Amino acid sequence: MTTLVVSDLHLGARNGIDLLRRAELREPLLEALDGAKRLVLLGDVLELRHGPAREALAAAQGLFEALGAGLGETPIVIVPGNHDHQLIAPWLERRGREAPSGPLGLEQRLPAHEASPLAERLAEWAAPAPVEVAYPGLWLREDTWATHGHYLDRHTTVPAYERIGAAVVERFVRPLPDPLAAPEDYEAILAPMYALLYGAAQYVPEAAGAAHSGASIRVWEQMRGDGRKRRLRYALLAAGVPLTVAALNRAGFGPLRPQLSGRALRRAGLEAMGEVLGRLEVPARHVVFGHTHRSGPWSAGSFADWTAPTGASMLNTGSWAYEPVFLTATPNESPYWPGTCVVVPESGPPVLRRLLGERGHEELRAALA
Repeated sequence: MTTLVVSDLHLGARNGIDLLRRAELREPLLEALDGAKRLVLLGDVLELRHGPAREALAAAQGLFEALGAGLGETPIVIVPGNHDHQLIAPWLERRGREAPSGPLGLEQRLPAHEASPLAERLAEWAAPAPVEVAYPGLWLREDTWATHGHYLDRHTTVPAYERIGAAVVERFVRPLPDPLAAPEDYEAILAPMYALLYGAAQYVPEAAGAAHSGASIRVWEQMRGDGRKRRLRYALLAAGVPLTVAALNRAGFGPLRPQLSGRALRRAGLEAMGEVLGRLEVPARHVVFGHTHRSGPWSAGSFADWTAPTGASMLNTGSWAYEPVFLTATPNESPYWPGTCVVVPESGPPVLRRLLGERGHEELRAALA
């Protein structure tokens, strides 16, 4: 069964980065689905942190109706992530209220209407394509496991909001034994943050802009610019970040590193994902994940970096979010260039593909206007 996997659509983002909201940019994805036997949406399909859920649903309706029309009865599987955790949260809460049903495991699959009202609405628009929800991951083949990748936030050394938030929850709210060894352990320290951010976003007025955006992105934006302003910003941040990180480490919220370069972000994400796979004892030869928006690997020379301690080869789907702060002037030059997917054939290794490689900044930037 040939499966096409895409991740991090962020439909409903108030800053306009969600490219698949636009009909003209859906065409390459719909064309790539020709002949596929399944579509997997690997997390952060909806942006539920910028504003009320109705905004994300409105932005998603066109895409899901187009998918339904193009796929027919080809199934869609949604694997929720951190920005759209509410797609599965009602089911997780209901599971906690009812009689014990055993551990969460690496894959729980259920019809969309059982997962959440939000997932049910997406399934209605995608008809006649059947929609399932899988969590925290999905077996694409016997040797290939896919997950959004948000569990890696517990182990990353990047001083991002969710890394620090998880440490706070684990230390003061829900102490857990170390090592974390089951999906329930990760949910216990991450889900409270997701619920807080989702709940707060439901009351953000439209004129207020996005309720929450990534801390690392804001730092990168401050470091960009020309000439003297850029040098001044860089100097201030270069001095401030190590001091802040050192204070967090002393307070017991680390280990964290002050480096925020592209290379450091890549290394931290891969190390943290490898840690997750080891702790959950994922018996996969290939692992597909998203979350970091950095697709890869693209060159044979970097395959070793993308091999987990478990021996699994890791692939990152990249995203469909246009974030110029991470991009160069040349399309496809940056691993953050949007519009990528992973094709998982019936046999052989999964393959990364670029679907928006011919679209330049001018065309993609139109969404930010």
